[in-house]
Amino acid sequence: MTDFKKLNNLTGWAVFAVSMIAYVLTVERTASFWDCGEFIAIAYKLEVSHPPGAPLFMLIGRLFSFLSFGDVTRVAYWVNMSSVIASAFTVLFLYWSIVMLGRKLISAKVGEETSFQKLMLAGGGAVGALAFAFTDSFWFSAVEGEVYAMSSFFTAIVFWAMLKWELVEDESHGNKWLLFIAYMLGLSTGIHLLGLVTLPALGLLYYFKKYKNPNWKGAAIAMAFSLFLVLFINSFIIPGLPTIAGKLEVTFVNTFGLPFGSGALFLFILVIAAIVFGLKYTAKKEMVNLNTLILSMAFVLLGYSCYAVILIRSRADPPIDQNNPEDVMTFISYLKREQYGSRPLVYGQYFNAPQTDITKGAPIYYKADDEYKIADYKTEAEYDPAYQTLMPRMWSSSPAHAQRYMQIAGLRPGERPSFGDNLYFMFTHQIGHMYLRYFMFNFAGRESDIQDADWIGPFESNKDLPETIKNNKGRNQYFMIPLILGLIGFFFQFNKDPKRFFATLMFFILTGVALVIYLNSPPVEPRERDYIYAGSYYVFAIWIGLSVLAIGSALVKRGKQLAPIAVALGMIAPIILAAENWDDHDRSDRYFSVDSARNFLASCAPNAILFTGGDNDTFPLWYIQEVEGFRTDVRVVVLSYYQTDWYVDQTAQKMNDSEAFPYSLRKENYRQGKNDILFISEQPQFAGQAVDLEQYLDVLRRDVDAFKRTFTSGDEYMIIPSKSLMLNIDTAAVLEKNIIPEKLKPYVTPRMFFNFNQDQNGELQSTILDKGQMMLLDLIATNNWERPIYFNYTSVASLNFDLDPYLVQEGMAYRLLPVRNPGGMRELVDTDLMYKNVMEEMRFRGLDNPKANLNEDYRGFVQNHRSMFATLAEALALEGDTARAKEVLDYGMEKMPAEAVPYDVSTVAIAENYFRIGETETGTRIAMEIAKQFNEELTYLQNKKRIGSRDFSSKLRGLQYLHLVLGEYGKNEEAQTVRSMMEEQNVRLNIDRSNF
Repeated sequence: MTDFKKLNNLTGWAVFAVSMIAYVLTVERTASFWDCGEFIAIAYKLEVSHPPGAPLFMLIGRLFSFLSFGDVTRVAYWVNMSSVIASAFTVLFLYWSIVMLGRKLISAKVGEETSFQKLMLAGGGAVGALAFAFTDSFWFSAVEGEVYAMSSFFTAIVFWAMLKWELVEDESHGNKWLLFIAYMLGLSTGIHLLGLVTLPALGLLYYFKKYKNPNWKGAAIAMAFSLFLVLFINSFIIPGLPTIAGKLEVTFVNTFGLPFGSGALFLFILVIAAIVFGLKYTAKKEMVNLNTLILSMAFVLLGYSCYAVILIRSRADPPIDQNNPEDVMTFISYLKREQYGSRPLVYGQYFNAPQTDITKGAPIYYKADDEYKIADYKTEAEYDPAYQTLMPRMWSSSPAHAQRYMQIAGLRPGERPSFGDNLYFMFTHQIGHMYLRYFMFNFAGRESDIQDADWIGPFESNKDLPETIKNNKGRNQYFMIPLILGLIGFFFQFNKDPKRFFATLMFFILTGVALVIYLNSPPVEPRERDYIYAGSYYVFAIWIGLSVLAIGSALVKRGKQLAPIAVALGMIAPIILAAENWDDHDRSDRYFSVDSARNFLASCAPNAILFTGGDNDTFPLWYIQEVEGFRTDVRVVVLSYYQTDWYVDQTAQKMNDSEAFPYSLRKENYRQGKNDILFISEQPQFAGQAVDLEQYLDVLRRDVDAFKRTFTSGDEYMIIPSKSLMLNIDTAAVLEKNIIPEKLKPYVTPRMFFNFNQDQNGELQSTILDKGQMMLLDLIATNNWERPIYFNYTSVASLNFDLDPYLVQEGMAYRLLPVRNPGGMRELVDTDLMYKNVMEEMRFRGLDNPKANLNEDYRGFVQNHRSMFATLAEALALEGDTARAKEVLDYGMEKMPAEAVPYDVSTVAIAENYFRIGETETGTRIAMEIAKQFNEELTYLQNKKRIGSRDFSSKLRGLQYLHLVLGEYGKNEEAQTVRSMMEEQNVRLNIDRSNF
């Protein structure tokens, strides 16, 4: 065989090429859902993403965007390609890391490798690296423009550099590797903090190399010191230095009268001086280790300095400028992620702990003309000590989270969790459901891409599965082969090289179970979070590679000619992973993430304002506006951000082609700490009456004391003295503006009532109105119908007052108009305009392709669009326009057929509307197809003991509705068939419930 160095390099680059080709073929051609739209947009225009930012990713993404050569539709592809290349390099460095770890296991000395050793090292490295390349979680991140692929690259290169350093005999040369590691860790903070968890592995490797007679005590000390370094960087350097800068800044500016920025500049000079002094002193005293440590911290800070880009770009006021971190104080808040709050880790409250007090903490400053002034104080809730515990895992008081805690732990309403319940939740849900299940997704098999699906074992059959599960591209069966190989490698390294095994194991634990405990996630997540733990899957892939050496060592005892069988057996893992995972990771023909964003914006009139409920709704809209330049006249407003003064300020400025918003309230009325919440407290003089909105806004503007109440905490808040606000409408002026559709002019109303949400007993569902909704009411009143105001479905659902009577659907968005929906009408629809928007302005690329990878994210947006088609068809049918109604229904079924996107609950309304327009045969066919699918899925979910899932309840309601529809339109035989399905499900449901 050839020289091993050359073989090693060639094999490594071959592994790189294989993974690179796979990722290039499967990479998404545009912006994916979730954070990708935001990251691609901020990379393209160097804007400011959500805290704590990703400046290095932004700069690298900007470089890749140049490869689009001015074609804005190709920008996303090239930013995604940065993840492709980073991921391929991650696989390359993993290969080289496996080879270095494998040398010790088979006693392969550098330059003296036997043919057997060469085959084992190259083969084992290739097997482990390619297995990781095709794992579910890593491949998912490799083909989209997000930070996790690049973060994995830095983690891989740091671990590889640690192993390289360990091989270096010359200490002075070895220290260069330590400095390189430090710089890579510093740079990685500009992408993600995952790389820091490699430090404990380095600590153990350092100890085992430096000390010839290691023991458990020494290893524990090395571990403790390296963990301290992680905490030092994560808790002091990253958030701590900015905090010190903030305190110095306030002192220098407010006390000494120095210019803005002087405190931060002083700290910068002080840190530089301390580093220089430390280096000179340790060099003089020949304190080599301390000198290297100080220099390493300097390199970490050098890498961390890329965050200056955030401050620089925020000062330019780009359209996406989250938190507006353009001065020292706001920059500190941004870096510390203060807008997200905190979660208890070591000691804290249970989810149902009674709150006993609210204490004021540190002041929050804002930059005034010549000093920093206090806007508000940080507050901290205090809880009943009887409801607090060590290691609080069941902590979130969100109603949805509280309900799920009780379900998992079997608690009754009001019952205090025990510490045993707390640990049960940690082990069963956080570690079991949210980590071990993900681990098995990657190495054993996956049931489907539906959220909360389970992993599958080697004997799980496709027999008797619903077609939607059987054909689900996310259903992957690996027969546990990667898992078994990884366990073989795990025990082989433990037996042959315990020192490096424990270093590797620490890396595995810190990127897996320890990360689960640190994150302390709530029980309900908007999507699967498996990509967070890719570092631990990386380590397990090392053991998959080492299994080849284990098998080869066993076979060689029976004859050297059998050694290649070990590589062949090992290669089964990457081959089966690639074969099973290809279809659900191939994003090459997906475009609906961008098309759905286009469809929302295409639903809006010129110069519109579109409210969205949260950032995940918004990121695709930002992408298509900021990158592709589509409908930049529409101002997209994230309702959850609207509660902050910096975001209100941004809406009061012109952005792109969107003019500034008009407000009657001034900055002093909505600055942080002022009117953050309004308390709804009906006063006797306003009982049963609506308060005039414009008059109330004037009360807020003048800060009238008569409308203030002081609470036990000592804080003073404004109140809304009624359960309803009312806005007078100049109907003549509105009609003159010609904004009311002709068909809706009879419904124009002289007054709009904004009734706060109440339960059946007339009690308020919430007694609080947040600042964002206050500013929304101000905008509605002050805008005076000059600019169109729209809402998407999530923003409407998040409001504390009822806008439904005044919303008119014009596509995927609902326009607010001074027309009142008369009782009995389902929804107001501008049928002519909505028909034009749906049939002419919207796109549905790829939704008719059964081979396209339309995972659960896509199917959710398809369901929303199917509902839109059903709503339009129903409105047309009620107007007697059955021809256009049929055209709409046929078009929707053509663009989103069941062969490509399985039926969902929205298609029940599609079937009903076919009946409504007289297309009985088509309606019956679709209805029975839906019933068959739903019945199969319900049976499957019952067999899997998932009767509490949202999918189960929605499908059961869908069957019930189908039964009513079929009966209403005289399809009695089919209705009886569906009824039999329902009865069968109910019988099974009662049996299942009796087992709980």
